[in-house]
Amino acid sequence: MISRWLWRAGWLLLPAAWLLHRFVHNEALVFFVACASLVPLAKTMGDATEALAERMGPAAGSLLNATFGNAAELILGISALRHGHVDLVKGSITGSILANLLLVGGGSIVTGGIRFSRLRFNRLAASSNVATLFLAVVAMVVPTLLSLGSNPRFDPALLSEEICAVLMVMYALSLWFSLRTHREHVSSPREEPAETSAAAAKRRAPAHQRRVAFELGRLLGAAAATALASELLVDALGGTVTALGLPETFVGVVIVAIVGNAAEHSTALLFANRGDMDVALGIAWESSKQIALLVAPLLVIAGVMLGVPMDLAFSRFEVVALGISVIALALIALDGETHWLEGAFLLAVYAVLGLGFFFVG
Repeated sequence: MISRWLWRAGWLLLPAAWLLHRFVHNEALVFFVACASLVPLAKTMGDATEALAERMGPAAGSLLNATFGNAAELILGISALRHGHVDLVKGSITGSILANLLLVGGGSIVTGGIRFSRLRFNRLAASSNVATLFLAVVAMVVPTLLSLGSNPRFDPALLSEEICAVLMVMYALSLWFSLRTHREHVSSPREEPAETSAAAAKRRAPAHQRRVAFELGRLLGAAAATALASELLVDALGGTVTALGLPETFVGVVIVAIVGNAAEHSTALLFANRGDMDVALGIAWESSKQIALLVAPLLVIAGVMLGVPMDLAFSRFEVVALGISVIALALIALDGETHWLEGAFLLAVYAVLGLGFFFVG
């Protein structure tokens, strides 16, 4: 009962952040209250996604959770571009991919490994995600290396826009692969409840539809509230960075990335605790893939529309960190099973890279 009232009271943090932003004008306080307000919103999105994933299957459920979680990341990125924080946006893209692959993936494996000695997941889904994320590394390496030269013909904005077209096409093809052509191979087998009669199935259908509609409505409401919290967070970011003396790259890669993906973080751990690693790891991998192949191109397009020079030429350390994370994923994911020690390995890799980003700025 106490925990239930605490979660309900947590919804008051968002209006509290808005009131502080409106009347108090203490940016550091607004920043931390807005961050805290994302926690109950993440729980709401996680509960709704869990209910929907049970009806839609692991592949569609993971995609749904990643999409709603990354909607906040996209809105947060557009808001930061409007304020001219290009390095922050690039850092949040890199940080989101790293956080999902290493922090969420590793945390999910450790959480599941505490209860189960051996964790199994779909090898085909893992290999397809590794291949897709390798494309993201290539898409970052090419403009980054070319930007280090002195070729007068090189236009980073034009090249980035062309690469974005390739990435978005590949993302659409990856969805077609996982949801249509290889759906039965990517999803885990599920036992369907036995139908006692055609009449009983018809009686259950309206209740089922009402339940799905309710969960979708709850998910949409939480996503809208998350977007508002993200806007308040970005508005207060500049003063907070100055007050705390933190590098903007570190804030984007670590703090903003973790907060912006709070929804899928909590949901993945929830499924991992139940031993459902296909959904837990699917959320982490699908979110990383969506950030790299969809959100990043959309932010480049948003930069063009806003007149902000946003491109895919990242820093060398960001590119190296992304390549290391994909290699770490491949070492663990391609055999189709894991255990808690490999999860701890991913967390350790994330910790080392995070410490490195603190000194990059």
